[in-house]
Amino acid sequence: MPRVVPSQVVRFITSNAIPECGPGQVYMSNAKPGVLPGVLDLLDQIPDELLTMDDETYGSLITARQHIKEMLETWTSNRNANIHRFSFHLSTSQNPLEIIRAALAKCPDQSPAPATSELKFIADADLRTNLRNDIGAVTRALSNGEWKAATVLAGSAIEALLLWSLSQRPPADITGATAALLATGELTRQPDPHLERWDLHEFTEVAANLNIIKKDTQTETRLAREFRNLIHPGRAQRLGQTCDRGTALASVAALDHVVRDLS
Repeated sequence: MPRVVPSQVVRFITSNAIPECGPGQVYMSNAKPGVLPGVLDLLDQIPDELLTMDDETYGSLITARQHIKEMLETWTSNRNANIHRFSFHLSTSQNPLEIIRAALAKCPDQSPAPATSELKFIADADLRTNLRNDIGAVTRALSNGEWKAATVLAGSAIEALLLWSLSQRPPADITGATAALLATGELTRQPDPHLERWDLHEFTEVAANLNIIKKDTQTETRLAREFRNLIHPGRAQRLGQTCDRGTALASVAALDHVVRDLS
C-alpha cells in the first residue's frame, strides 16, 4: 500500500470539488460518488506524525471528519427508508471537505517519526531537520518491516552524523587520530583529506579514537557497516546472508547509540 501524505489528500479534494449551487453555497449531495468516503479512508492512512497543526485547526479537522460520517450515515438511512437523499445545503465555509483541505494544506509530507531524537546538539537548523527526517525514515521502515531499507538507511544516517561530528573538530585532531590508527593497523590506508569522501569505516574508527563515540557504539557501528554492505548482491551471496529483522534492529541500535553519544 502506498504511503498517503497530506498533499495527496489536498489534491484529491481539489480535483473533486463540489460545484457551487449559488454564490458561496454548496449541496453536499452533489459530491461525486465515493468522494466523501474516499476522503475519510485517505485521512485514516495519513501517518499521525504528519498531522502537525495547531489545536484549533486540528479540532476543525476532526469536526469536519465527523460531519462527513454523519452525512454518510444519513444518506444510508434515507436509502434504506426509500426517502429522497437529503441535500445538506451549506455555505462554502461550512463545507467539511474545504475545512479538511485547508487543515491538511498546513501539514508537511515528510517528518521525523515521534520517537526520533530532536538532535538539539546540531545548531544548523536545516541540517538538523534533514537528519531528523532521515532518522524518521529509518524508524518508519523498521515499523513497516522493511528490513533492507531500515538497515541501509540507518547506516547512512550514522555516516551523516559522524561526518557532522568530525567536521566540528580541529583538523589537527583528525590528523592525529588517523596517524595513530594507521600506526596500529586499524586503518590500512591514508584517508582522503576531504571528510566528505570518507566511508563509514573511517568515520567509525576515527570517531572512536577521539572518544566521540563509546567502544560499544564502535562495535555496533562496525556491524552496521557490514550489514549495509549486504545491499551488494555479490557480497550477500558470498556471505550467504541478507538483510533481515536482525540486521535492521542491530543497525538501528547502532544509530540510537551514536545519537546518544553525540548528545
